[in-house]
Amino acid sequence: MAGLEDPGWEAAAGEEFLREALQVLLEEAVRKGTDVTEKVCEWREPLELRELLDLELRSGGEPPERLLQRCRDVVRFSVKTGHPRFFNQLFSGLDPHALAGRLLTEALNTSQYTFEVAPVFVLMEGVVLAKLRELVGWSSGDGIFAPGGSMCNMYAMNVARFQRFPECRSLGMMALPRLALFTSCDSHYSIQKGAAFLGIGTDNVRLVATDERGKMIPEELEKEIQKAKAEAAWGGSALLSSKHRHLLAGIERAHSVTWNPHKMLTVGLQCSAFLLRDTSGLLQRCHGSGATYLFQRDKFYDMSYDTGDKTPQCGRRVDCLKLWLLWKAIGTQGLAQRVERAFACTRYLAEEVKRRDGFELVMEPEFINLCFWFVPPSLRGRESCPDYWPSLGKVAPAIKERMMRKGSMMVGYQPHGTRVNFFRQIVTSPAVTRADLDFFLDEIERLGWDL
Repeated sequence: MAGLEDPGWEAAAGEEFLREALQVLLEEAVRKGTDVTEKVCEWREPLELRELLDLELRSGGEPPERLLQRCRDVVRFSVKTGHPRFFNQLFSGLDPHALAGRLLTEALNTSQYTFEVAPVFVLMEGVVLAKLRELVGWSSGDGIFAPGGSMCNMYAMNVARFQRFPECRSLGMMALPRLALFTSCDSHYSIQKGAAFLGIGTDNVRLVATDERGKMIPEELEKEIQKAKAEAAWGGSALLSSKHRHLLAGIERAHSVTWNPHKMLTVGLQCSAFLLRDTSGLLQRCHGSGATYLFQRDKFYDMSYDTGDKTPQCGRRVDCLKLWLLWKAIGTQGLAQRVERAFACTRYLAEEVKRRDGFELVMEPEFINLCFWFVPPSLRGRESCPDYWPSLGKVAPAIKERMMRKGSMMVGYQPHGTRVNFFRQIVTSPAVTRADLDFFLDEIERLGWDL
């Protein structure tokens, strides 16, 4: 065969391209992407964007200059979630230490399933998980990083079923009685998805009534349990703050906890931990298959460090490094300050909403979600009119469209129960200042004034 004497790529050219691509990353994605004077997004309609990006893949390659321009275009037309005025999701903000961890993870390109291919990260994951369990209030236990909070919730459901009915692993659902799953009517949609994915069935999910703050009513849970017998996470980061951990009082009594540091701690996507109080090896017994090409029993080191068999996955990303590096950089106190600052931002906004004409709180904030309506002048004083609520429900989507086309900021909206569309504003980024918060409310008013 021809060409085997030399490598299949030019190392010097590859390194030069990478160096220039990293400059694009620093200048376009980091500097400009977090610059408050720049746009949050450069909105384009799907067909226009497809044409601008020239997404088609061809038989021939392109020169480095063209590829670098494509990198710039990718950044230009992407949403800048590290921008101080991106309030749309809980994963806002860009931390340089966590980003360094993410870049190292990508460069090393290993899978976190055995000590032999990921020695540093296997040990590191164990330390980080132990620290998270300690904050929950557990002195021992187990856990694993998983691809997102939804998957962590599904792990919890699967492990709970296995603990009660271990025969389900070998015999399947046909060997089990009809199962019921109880959850808050305001719970995360991943519970319904998990019920479908795991074969429990969405019809067997019992939704329990909640109070005005969205908390499950214990008496209603008891009613649902009795009815079933007759018929057949977020917020963990508040634990870092001594000032706010009371909001999660009693969490230490849980059997499992899902924690997403990629949210309030701005670690970056994705970083989700599934924590177990159990010390009996439940994860291993539930998910393990003992693949002999990975988990050989005659290895020359302690096999307990091969953690990959604890999950349904084979290849698994290294999600602990970015959190570990951030924690090393600013310490537990720094993380606590980050949490407390997010709470302070939400309190400030809540007071401003109460003070300003045309703004109305949906409910008093308890964590870092601020839910409110903006009532344009045309609807004020019309609360008793039959068309008031349907008309108010159209305001948030209209304002959202205007802000995205302008590129000035991003914030989410949603209905809930009988409440029509309201804005759901979230502050997690430590880059957000009082000026950004004032701009946020001013911009809502500017964009919605004539509706």
